[in-house]
Amino acid sequence: VPQHVWRINLDTPEEAHQNLSFGAVDRWWEQTDLTKLILASNKLQCLSEDVKLLPALTVLDVHDNQLTSLPSALGQLENLQKLDVSHNKLKSIPEELLQLSHLKSLLLHHNELSHLPDGFGQLVSLEELDLSNNHLTDIPTSFALLINLVRLNLACNELKNLPADISAMKSLKQLDCTKNYLETVPSQLATMASLEQLYLRKNKLRSLPEFPSCKLLKELHAGENQIEILNAENLKHLNSLSVLELRDNKIKSVPDEITLLQKLERLDLTNNDISRLPYALGNLPQLKFLALEGNPLRTIRRDLLQKGTQELLKYLRSKIQDDVTSPKEEPPVTAMTLPSESRINMHAITSLKLLEYSEKQAAVIPDEMFDAVRSHPVATINFSKNQLNEIPPRIVELKDSVCDVSLGFNKISSISLELCMLHKLTHLDIRNNFLTTLPEEMEALTRLQVINLSFNRFKVFPSVLYRILALETILLSNNQVGSIDPLQLKKMDKLGTLDLQNNDLLQVPPELGNCETLRTLLLEGNPFRTPRAAILAKGTAAVLEYLRSRIP
Repeated sequence: VPQHVWRINLDTPEEAHQNLSFGAVDRWWEQTDLTKLILASNKLQCLSEDVKLLPALTVLDVHDNQLTSLPSALGQLENLQKLDVSHNKLKSIPEELLQLSHLKSLLLHHNELSHLPDGFGQLVSLEELDLSNNHLTDIPTSFALLINLVRLNLACNELKNLPADISAMKSLKQLDCTKNYLETVPSQLATMASLEQLYLRKNKLRSLPEFPSCKLLKELHAGENQIEILNAENLKHLNSLSVLELRDNKIKSVPDEITLLQKLERLDLTNNDISRLPYALGNLPQLKFLALEGNPLRTIRRDLLQKGTQELLKYLRSKIQDDVTSPKEEPPVTAMTLPSESRINMHAITSLKLLEYSEKQAAVIPDEMFDAVRSHPVATINFSKNQLNEIPPRIVELKDSVCDVSLGFNKISSISLELCMLHKLTHLDIRNNFLTTLPEEMEALTRLQVINLSFNRFKVFPSVLYRILALETILLSNNQVGSIDPLQLKKMDKLGTLDLQNNDLLQVPPELGNCETLRTLLLEGNPFRTPRAAILAKGTAAVLEYLRSRIP
């Protein structure tokens, strides 16, 4: 920074030394002291202590430079209200900074901070604090003193927990903790009465906190965690909630109390383990967006999901009436019930075109199930979550109508030829079994669009898949696949999603970058060195571009 910038308040301007008569504009002796200094997007590696010569500064913006430290003289700028030092290389903050008692906005995101000074709470006037994209592992307890803070961004750090004292920030409206390592959220957070937006995405949460006091909370984002249970207690106080985002978790059911969220406008439950929904969801008056893809829903057909929110809500409302009129179902079949006593749901077979016998721990599917189908065209089969050692041979009887088969969570070690004869099959879910190979005869499944083979025992990518050209989605995560053939994959011009997370890929062939139809390529959790995690984190387009750049 040129020296005359620091001395701008002190030195008389050049022209004062010439004998001129000054017009009103040029009366330099009446100039006020400098209040704003913007040095952003330069190549500064340090700031001079001379910054103290500008005591009237209210705004200092040095974002996007190469600063590794800040001058302690900053502490003397007692009028400073906004300080932006984001996008630099700061490893620490000088203690003197904490003397800035009028500071309202402090932007420190995208630096290399691993800790903050303990006395951080002295910045009592702070209203906005952005610490995202640093290396922080904890937050000083003195944060509790920041009672005027309205927005706090802690996203993309390495926080394992939040101090309970954070709940003392009685003005806080927006709290962003996206992409940390949080396993729990302090229950005290629930007492923050002013909170309006809470972001907890991409952490390791197993459950949501209860929110007895968050009467103003409008948005709750908790996608990409490991939440398994959604309780009535989590929801029933959130009277103002308009956005509830819980995608990519492990939620098994949605409590009826969700209908208490009368202001809900967006509900995202994509990619969970939900098998049934409360039909009363259809009565939420403001709901404009409902996302349910990627759930094992039993009562809602896949084509209905694709028709959009309004159709879905209409369908749910139509079922409320049915729910009231039809008697409650009989108790579920247990392992002790004889097959002849298993109650066959003819309604499901005739109206929903669904043949279902799941979660029964059964070693075989009773013949009565197949007998009941007779001439009814069944489109969907769900035999998941049993103890099946093989695919039921009688499945072939349904070959002219069935297009969706779920056999996940069994003990199946090979694919039968009967399955390969289901020529209308479009969706096959056979995750969590003991498969090591797929038979070449599967090539006959020319309409197959989606196959889920995750959590099996494949050591090589099943070569027959390369020849099923209708495939749009291949899910092969959590196997032991060691290599893939990019030239074969390139021929699969419908393939949009390829999930190879948590396998044994030692390298990613650069030619994979030429598979330009891929919209989603998931490679995390493999032992390869390149592309590095930072590139993977940028998403599929960036990964493919990186791979293309490495083709010899």
